[in-house]
Amino acid sequence: MMGVNLLADLTIKGKAGLLLILAILISLPFWSSSYIISVATITLYLAILGQSWNLMLGFAGLLSLGHALFVGISAYLAAYVFSVLGLPPVISVFPAVLLAILMGMLIGYLGFRFSIGGVYFALLTIAFAELVRISVDHMGFIGGTEGLFLPVSEGDRKGVDLINLRGHPFMFYYLAMVLAFLTLAGCRTLLKSKLGYYWQAIRDDQDAAQALGINVFRYKMYAVIYSSGIAGVAGVFYAFYQNSLFPESVFGIERSIEVTLGPIVGGVGSLFGPVLGAFILTPLGEGLTELIDFLKNSGIIDPKLKLNGLKLLIWGLVVSLIVLFKPRGIWPWLSDKLGFCRTEGD
Repeated sequence: MMGVNLLADLTIKGKAGLLLILAILISLPFWSSSYIISVATITLYLAILGQSWNLMLGFAGLLSLGHALFVGISAYLAAYVFSVLGLPPVISVFPAVLLAILMGMLIGYLGFRFSIGGVYFALLTIAFAELVRISVDHMGFIGGTEGLFLPVSEGDRKGVDLINLRGHPFMFYYLAMVLAFLTLAGCRTLLKSKLGYYWQAIRDDQDAAQALGINVFRYKMYAVIYSSGIAGVAGVFYAFYQNSLFPESVFGIERSIEVTLGPIVGGVGSLFGPVLGAFILTPLGEGLTELIDFLKNSGIIDPKLKLNGLKLLIWGLVVSLIVLFKPRGIWPWLSDKLGFCRTEGD
């Protein structure tokens, strides 16, 4: 049903384009390299997180710059109970996502109850993410700064074991694809529901929405709950795909900024924007990394030259250009030009 609703927003051109993209994604493992599959898996993962972040800002007008918090705490919980207690992720995903939701509710309660909005709410999310990162740094039972590693055997990289999330990289790729589709369809359902219309009313004019009788506190809390829950699911996936977690790389502000860039490039507030943004920025970043390695190995540039920040610099330039020339994002502009959607911005 959700998939049918998603197609209802598309014109014939849009449906044909979506089917073509799905055909390419489904067939990708059969004609591409393992490296491309890994890049595509991370791209789909970031598309899920982009949808999660977009639900808060694009739908409800809540700016979060600490979204890595929800990913990290769910990833650490699922990884810890699997490593120590042997609890499979198919079960641990529920307490992991619940923990992410409870953290989101705590931040939301403090922010909304004390009328902390805009950039100050964003600072609140950053503060909580940093607080948890520093705390995890000093928690020796989950590895601390040395990291938490999931046990992996040679046989774990073969076959398909969805119960324990152990298997071939193809399994993770297709799982990421399914989760991305479900997230996209679920966000479309929410956006077109009464809840979604309330969110948009609050985003556009909170005072007017409250004057119309909308319980602003309640519906903003719903946005945080759904957003943190989606991020929590993505966190469990990330833990078992990477098999290693480090506080700095999981909770760091860079990870939260990375989540925001896809929706900004693709189009904040649109459904397909975060997906398009992820498919632009992630291959671009990986392509730059490969290009730098090639130039160093071929001797064109000095192998000792430090270019660690080049990818972030290029990303910053891309985002700046898009904000300057296409402030609504690429997807709304592309959709208008090609006539993909029936409603503007979808």
